[in-house]
Amino acid sequence: MTLVKICGVSEVTHARAAAALGADFVGLVFAPSRRQVTLGQAKRIASGLRKDGEPAPDAGDADALEEELTHRRPLLAGVFADQDADTINAICDDVGLDLVQLSGSEPWEVCAHIRRPIFKCMKVRDGETAEQLMVHVHASAIVLLDPYVEGTYGGTGKTLDWRVASEIAKQTPTVLAGGLTPENIGKAVRIVSPWAVDVSSGVETDGVKDVDKIRGFIAAAKGSEP
Repeated sequence: MTLVKICGVSEVTHARAAAALGADFVGLVFAPSRRQVTLGQAKRIASGLRKDGEPAPDAGDADALEEELTHRRPLLAGVFADQDADTINAICDDVGLDLVQLSGSEPWEVCAHIRRPIFKCMKVRDGETAEQLMVHVHASAIVLLDPYVEGTYGGTGKTLDWRVASEIAKQTPTVLAGGLTPENIGKAVRIVSPWAVDVSSGVETDGVKDVDKIRGFIAAAKGSEP
């Protein structure tokens, strides 16, 4: 079954709703964005989702994260962009993040310095092929595919070529992002067969997380009726 990440969460109530509705990952944005959270907000969300003392997983692959999800969910992902590894590790420890999403132009080598499992974002440009993209994929991280939009880190509502994503998903654990909504996620999952999907703006109304849209998105992504 496809895993689901609800990203750009900034309120405890929305994080808890996502958890109750079956989200596997909740994403907190620490990169510059209108969805960026403070350390205080992040800590309140973390506290609202889990019991004290729950350990974060060590660095690992998709199988390791799936194993962790059998014990507790959702896992908390911190979204960073072009921040140094020491800062990222410190925030992970301070907040209690379970994994890291690198959404900037970081080289793949930086993954070796992060003490958490990693989703490494690859920005897909119009016309790029799977072969061109796979040249840059390293085995040290799970690939998150997001459409390239100049000047932004994500959350734009633009989709990418799902046929290209499908070819990549056949070769490496892949998180599909970009322009996903409750209305199109079922088709996206059927075409791409991703390991996981990631949504932010697609479950918002007027820029605010919408619980009904979160419910519909998760149900459709996981193959059940809303």
